[in-house]
Amino acid sequence: MRIVKAAMIGDVVGSQGLEVLESKLPSLIKERNIDFVTVNGENAADGFGMTESDFQRIIAAGANVVTSGNHVWEKREFWSVLENEKNMLRPANYPAGAVTSSDTLGAGSVCINKQEIKWIVINLQGREFMNAIDCPFRCFDDLVKTYGEPADTPPVVLVDFHAESSKEKEALGYYADGRASVIAGTHTHIQTADERILPKGSAYITDLGMTGNTDSVIGMDPKICIERVRKQVLYHMETVTSDKSAKIQGIIAEIDADTGRAISIERI
Repeated sequence: MRIVKAAMIGDVVGSQGLEVLESKLPSLIKERNIDFVTVNGENAADGFGMTESDFQRIIAAGANVVTSGNHVWEKREFWSVLENEKNMLRPANYPAGAVTSSDTLGAGSVCINKQEIKWIVINLQGREFMNAIDCPFRCFDDLVKTYGEPADTPPVVLVDFHAESSKEKEALGYYADGRASVIAGTHTHIQTADERILPKGSAYITDLGMTGNTDSVIGMDPKICIERVRKQVLYHMETVTSDKSAKIQGIIAEIDADTGRAISIERI
């Protein structure tokens, strides 16, 4: 049995999220002997979208792949990064032609060879309480077939499911159980306490949480968020400015590289 470790890091929110990632992730990788890292970066640019500089900072901090979600389209100038950087993902289940007149920019999955292991990262987006795009369940099936199933499936498959609904996330977890090594939810920025190994050997958590200032409302200024919900006026949300309580949140999973089955999962 050859055990490898994967870390999946929750949504990076604003400049404080980037700073704490740069400060803490390199030492986490070294101290915990982590072999592969994914980071969700879709909120790095002041809470909404990404810039090329944000992407490069996340990669320099130690990420092998950067995942995203519905906010990845916020900065039009970032679209060229989606097109040109294979380790920058957008959700795979956006329909063809949703962004351009031909195929949607960028890719929703990637295969990276590292340490004689094929690491597959799949980025999906939910549909409940979000814009109704293509089915993430059927998209997962198609991607697994693309990479080969069952015998030829690469041994380590990491899924970032960017979704609002806990029910939809758990449903995908059980649907992908045994075909993915880890299924981790993102998007809500609230780390859940339900990490577990599913019956067929996949590690699962409903939400990784966020990387940023936890003295906030999902990384945003609490005063603005309170006014939004009290008055039902869509004031522009801004990232919190205090320098307290910046943390990395996510999971570390141990995986048997020979079978693709998870051995353990823990929150960080």
